Amino acid sequence: MLLMRVISIVVLLFCGVSVFGQDVKSEEAKKNKVVQVFIDCIKHNNKTKLASLTEFPIRRGYPIPSIKNSAGLLKCYARVFDDSLVQLISHSDPAADWSTVGWRGIMLLNGVVWLNTDGKLIAVNYQSAAEAKLQASLIAAGRLKLHPSLRVYEKPVLIMETSKYKIRIDDMGDHHYRYASWSKKGKMSDQPDVIILNGVLDFDGTGGNHSYTFTNDGYSYECYIDEMGARHDIPTILTVKKSEKQLMSQKGRIVAP
Repeated sequence: MLLMRVISIVVLLFCGVSVFGQDVKSEEAKKNKVVQVFIDCIKHNNKTKLASLTEFPIRRGYPIPSIKNSAGLLKCYARVFDDSLVQLISHSDPAADWSTVGWRGIMLLNGVVWLNTDGKLIAVNYQSAAEAKLQASLIAAGRLKLHPSLRVYEKPVLIMETSKYKIRIDDMGDHHYRYASWSKKGKMSDQPDVIILNGVLDFDGTGGNHSYTFTNDGYSYECYIDEMGARHDIPTILTVKKSEKQLMSQKGRIVAP
């Protein structure tokens, strides 16, 4: 009896491993199939089909506006998918160069391009020379619209709004950030109500959520960015504390350029 029970257990384990192996192969085959469809779109310059296989918006380097729809993708396709990126994608191998990363989707190499598990384009983390030039020109133009006290920075990070405040965060270089805020109806050409330097960036796990924290005279201001909360209006939370006692917490959102 004991021998039969042992044999039964071994058989069940073997069957379980076999089924698991089949599931893994099935998922890998599905991944390779949807990736190949995307590769073919790029290889054959099929912009219309690519637009139908894109989950909008596709964010670009701030302050370049996000690509919000099919018309926008067709308009800026050449700027995003330059020859270098087209060649990289076209010559990629779905099995060897594309990896499934849990709920986050499927990535090319180290995350140059991301698809969701259905094969729809959700992110392009590559910047062409044309986009770099456009980004630099937009940053330069944006400086002139700011109050003179804010015109020196390395690059802009974000603008967020809560029910009462408008907040701008800039990268000052060397991993230091600047916080400036106005009333919600205030203009960034006006003198900010608050300016705090030497902010720090912290990441909350690997999902993309992060926060910027600024301290001044015993007060701390935390801007939490909930990247996992939504793709369109990215939720934020402004929390103000003094000596670890919370004074205020307001939900907000990233203001798209």
